[in-house]
Amino acid sequence: MTEFPGTIGRTVAGSEPYWPPRPCAAGKPNVVIVLADDLGFADLGCYGSEIATPHLDALAARGLRFTNFHVTPMCSPTRAALLTGLNPHAAGIGHVAHSDPGFPGYAMELATDAATSAELLRDAGYATLMVGKWHLAKDSDCSDAGPRHSWPCQRGFDRFYGFLDGFTNLHHPHRLVSDNTAVNVDEYPDGYYLTDDLTDRAIEMVQSVKASDPSKPFFLYFAHGAVHAPLHAKEVDVLKYRDRYRAGWDALRSERFARQLSLGILPPETVLPPRNSERGNDVVPWDSLPVEQQELFARYMEVYAGMVDSIDQQFGRLMAALDALGELDNTIVLFTSDNGASREGEASGTTAYYQHLLGTTDLDADLSRLDEIGGPTTTPHYPRGWAMASGTPFRLYKINTHAGGHSVPMVLAGPGIGEGMRRQFAHVTDVLPTLLDLLELERPSSRGGVDLQPLAGASFVPAIGSEDAASTHPEQIYEMVGHRGYYRDGWEAVTLHQPLTPITDAEWELYDLHSDPTEVTNLASERPELVAELAAAWEKAAVEGQVYPLDEGSGVKFIVRPPRSDVFSEPVTILPGTPTLERWRSQQLVANRSFVITVQLSSPGTGTLVAHGDQGGGYALFLEDGELRFAHNDGRGRTRVIGGTLSAPSVVEARFTAPGGGTWSVTLLADGAEVASGEGFALLFPMAPFQGIDVGLDSKSPVVWGRGSFPFTGAISSVTYTPGEPAPDSPAMLVDILRDMGKRFE
Repeated sequence: MTEFPGTIGRTVAGSEPYWPPRPCAAGKPNVVIVLADDLGFADLGCYGSEIATPHLDALAARGLRFTNFHVTPMCSPTRAALLTGLNPHAAGIGHVAHSDPGFPGYAMELATDAATSAELLRDAGYATLMVGKWHLAKDSDCSDAGPRHSWPCQRGFDRFYGFLDGFTNLHHPHRLVSDNTAVNVDEYPDGYYLTDDLTDRAIEMVQSVKASDPSKPFFLYFAHGAVHAPLHAKEVDVLKYRDRYRAGWDALRSERFARQLSLGILPPETVLPPRNSERGNDVVPWDSLPVEQQELFARYMEVYAGMVDSIDQQFGRLMAALDALGELDNTIVLFTSDNGASREGEASGTTAYYQHLLGTTDLDADLSRLDEIGGPTTTPHYPRGWAMASGTPFRLYKINTHAGGHSVPMVLAGPGIGEGMRRQFAHVTDVLPTLLDLLELERPSSRGGVDLQPLAGASFVPAIGSEDAASTHPEQIYEMVGHRGYYRDGWEAVTLHQPLTPITDAEWELYDLHSDPTEVTNLASERPELVAELAAAWEKAAVEGQVYPLDEGSGVKFIVRPPRSDVFSEPVTILPGTPTLERWRSQQLVANRSFVITVQLSSPGTGTLVAHGDQGGGYALFLEDGELRFAHNDGRGRTRVIGGTLSAPSVVEARFTAPGGGTWSVTLLADGAEVASGEGFALLFPMAPFQGIDVGLDSKSPVVWGRGSFPFTGAISSVTYTPGEPAPDSPAMLVDILRDMGKRFE
């Protein structure tokens, strides 16, 4: 054949058409991975729950339920392991992506030598689609300035719709991203709910691919924001569970355990451990709680159940859409969770999640908002007693390396996959090699000129084929904020580390998971030689896998930032029309410090001058009824307003002073003259204000409820933020002290 430049794909006299080879996966099955967030082992009907999950139960009925499937004890690390087949520290994500301490295991972005499933499947000819939570990029890289190299579309996904952060408001998401661009939203419509929106987008993406090229298979990664805090649900779903949880977490745990035995999820000889009693992790007997607390705590669980129910409903919609396309029987579907049930609500739960992260509780404020819990004016989380029940029958919770932190449900169905239950040990790092095995694809040793790390996981296709097959994953390391674990052939050594105590070999516990899968009987004193052997194996794997430095509890690893972050604490001017400034970037201007907001006005009016935050905590400066007013929302349902009269100002200022003790003093000025002042405003951090800065309106979830975005009717020339000194007790001022504290426990 004669080849001519510029004639590719066209017939030229005396030649034949020529098309360069392209990847073609025609005939391969589609792949759908659905990942719930913070869902416990016992939260699905097919794993013993009372929550209605008929569509996921139907998936289990036509596929396989894995009863010994494990992830990491935290969300970002699990997502990294799921997508790359590597252990999370080796992939660069050893903790949640809210730090940047400068260590390779905690780079908080996916390593360049860690190919993602999306990259590999796209190379093989798949359309690659993602909706939901990413949480695999440095928080400092998530603004419109990027860089975007660790965003979904740069790590193999053709399409993305969701959020880059670790969680969001399900009624009023703080920042949605479509592909590489933030979605500009002033107000969400009444009844908006993120789980529904994500499902709509997933269905649209799949339908678009199949209409455009019916022969092209797709990979859909659906990463839910639910059931992570804040616990938000539609009232119609919450009402299904009204009064269902009045009997409490002890009764619920017993019910679920009995159901698990009946379903065969657990071997008949399984022992339900006593109620969690470990220091800092304990759960009180339900019957010991006052009646009003029982009512409050039951409401939290009603909302949680409504969220799980909603996940199932939307999963059913997605499966129905695949069926309508004729693709359901040609689609591998995997459903799991990213870690065990979350204990972040601690002993009493909260209606103010962002403030609760500081360790503060206010039961009176929570009780006053009982009927609002789950709705858009609250940011709730349930008490850890419910997390204990969600994780039935295992001990402890998300973050812990005991079984309750990493044992999760996993259901797999699709062409060539049978029905039944599988009890072989399998790990989240096995998912990628298993998919490649099922799709008859090979992972290359290099990609784009970069040598790839070898996979940590192994295909569990033998277990898919036979319930009697041996596990292909004989050993596994775990680590999370100083908690350690090492699994080998049915034995597990594990530690429960107390912050600011030495990390020593004396912490190790030992369990024979063959006979004691719920870790009831500690055999460390009886088998010291095996403890030493597994501890040495952990140490070797930790050194090789970038696990160090361990977190001894000072938290310094999560405070220190690289010099390139200094720019985010410099003054910035924001012009009207600028989209909402991204959350983390906005926080650097105000968190734990004094600052000044200067508003240049070009014409008078009424409405919002600047707003920062949402119903979870924030502040707003506005003109109303001839007054300059400042509103502060502490996130617990309390909004405090100060203000004073003024006439046609050209410059408005709000001066925030952070004297220490977790408060701000605020002074309002118009054309240099003081208008109003106040003290004792709660200083908002570490995650609040969770929504970024708006100029000229109070978008999405407003700081002040009941008047929408309240746009300014006049004209604003500019808004300038000038950061000042950190508060004297700010963590940034205590780094050297924290380092010295930590050294005592290394």
